Amino acid sequence: MNLAHTAEEIAFRDDVHAFIAKNLPPEIAAKVHGGKRLGRDDYMTWHKILARQGWVAPGWPKEFGGPGWNTVQQQIFDDECAAAGAPRILPFGVKMVAPVIMRFGNAAQKQHFLPRILSGEDWWCQGYSEPGAGSDLASLKTKAERAGDHYVVNGQKTWNTLGQFADWIFVLVRTASAGRPQEGISFLLVDMKTPGITVRPIRMLDGEHEINEVWFENVKVPVANLVGEENKGWTCAKFLLGHERTGIAGVGACKRELKHLKEIARREPAGGGDSLMKDVRFRDRIAQVEIELMALEVTNLRVLSAEAEGGKRAPGPEASILKVRGTEIQQSLSELMMQAVGVYGIPYVPEALDAEWGGVPVGAEYAAPLSGHYFNMRKTSIYGGSNEIQKNIVAQLSLGL
Repeated sequence: MNLAHTAEEIAFRDDVHAFIAKNLPPEIAAKVHGGKRLGRDDYMTWHKILARQGWVAPGWPKEFGGPGWNTVQQQIFDDECAAAGAPRILPFGVKMVAPVIMRFGNAAQKQHFLPRILSGEDWWCQGYSEPGAGSDLASLKTKAERAGDHYVVNGQKTWNTLGQFADWIFVLVRTASAGRPQEGISFLLVDMKTPGITVRPIRMLDGEHEINEVWFENVKVPVANLVGEENKGWTCAKFLLGHERTGIAGVGACKRELKHLKEIARREPAGGGDSLMKDVRFRDRIAQVEIELMALEVTNLRVLSAEAEGGKRAPGPEASILKVRGTEIQQSLSELMMQAVGVYGIPYVPEALDAEWGGVPVGAEYAAPLSGHYFNMRKTSIYGGSNEIQKNIVAQLSLGL
């Protein structure tokens, strides 16, 4: 694989760079670079700027409103956005439910939902995990019973990310109980304003409200919102998870974090009056994670290329490799940043995550958000299917073990 960019790719990068420099609000970029808390308006502002340019869904085919970029162009775009401090495009609509609708949805569902995902009119969230069905997702118990032209849904979902803002939720429900656990599952699209839905916040260890429980009590969902065939939703579920795990790799964001780590290491002191960046042992650890990130980027390009060539094929076990390695690298970067600032990374000051915070940080300003970021990164090896499960998938499907 030739990793050198062609003249056309360099020109493309220049165009993307110029657009972002002109259109990304500096106050949002400052929040991202400073590790500050992002709100709904920050995400939606950037989403709508990209939507007007036709760039909000780099991986979508042209027929559905995508820009028609190849895999290298998509990676360049991801790199430039992350380096500039752009918020990530939230994956639930663009990268998770949209590919399922494109692949398994009917014409009416495509016509109604896909343009609204592009424009940002609908904020989506995920209804997969349950208290007794996380990594063993097929054991889910949320039930949908057919009653004429609608289903009646009852049950509970958990670890629902940013559902407090959502307009719609995609949900896996049990519509039959006979046969293997993977059988009898259906994939529904549910309006969050439907009576009977309750969103309850789950406060995390750092006090933040990012995840929720979602309860369904006699929620009526039109049969028209069933995607694919009834009782065949496990196929949709796996298709979506492949896209989700590919997106978790976050190569562009990892590059930005690596650059931030190097900046911290240059500013933090080591023994003998030198900077930490000149400490051989610490520099070797940075080099090791950078090498692993370069390998991840190549693997990501391979997966995206295979996905583009396959058209409607979801990433297979290679998505699990991306998920495992991407989250391990994210955790390594956050650990090294914490170690670089030493004791100044220990105090956790939630107020320091607000852009308007006027307090005096303990140590350098960049140390204040690091502990919150470190704790938040602990979850990445669990969500989207735990890394232990992903290694089993690779062992079974790739290595035949």
